[in-house]
Amino acid sequence: MVKNIAFIDGQNLIKSLPWNIDYKRFKIYLKDKYKIDEVYYFLWFVDWQNKLYENLQKAWFILIFNSKWENLKSNKKWNIDVNLVFEAMKRYAEGGFDKFLLVSWDWDFFNMVDFFIEKDKFIKILFPNRKNYSSLYNSIWNKYFSFINWLKDRLQYKKKSG
Repeated sequence: MVKNIAFIDGQNLIKSLPWNIDYKRFKIYLKDKYKIDEVYYFLWFVDWQNKLYENLQKAWFILIFNSKWENLKSNKKWNIDVNLVFEAMKRYAEGGFDKFLLVSWDWDFFNMVDFFIEKDKFIKILFPNRKNYSSLYNSIWNKYFSFINWLKDRLQYKKKSG
């Protein structure tokens, strides 16, 4: 059985879209368009984001939490990138997927994505926003990327009336 997985850098997705994404629609889009079986959403854990976590779970995302080390002086680094790469490579080594899709704009994933392309294990990288992504990707695999903000009409969250 083919098993395609997606990993989402949640921090990149949330910070890069100027509109709220409908996670249920996004999950359906990934399944229909790219035949994704499981979606892993990497994000930080903070108490005030409980509504976000609930919405992601209701949309059947598998949450992978990173918590900031308590003695870390900076408030900026949560190690999401490192943990995402580690999990992807671990699953690859264990034969845990057939194809891989990534949602992020970060150049930190360049070597991992290049490796998966070389191994014919890569589907695509979805950049949240055309205005905010690493141009490093342009020179190598423009056939392997697309932009989520182009799908605003399809994926934007709309409050239900009534």
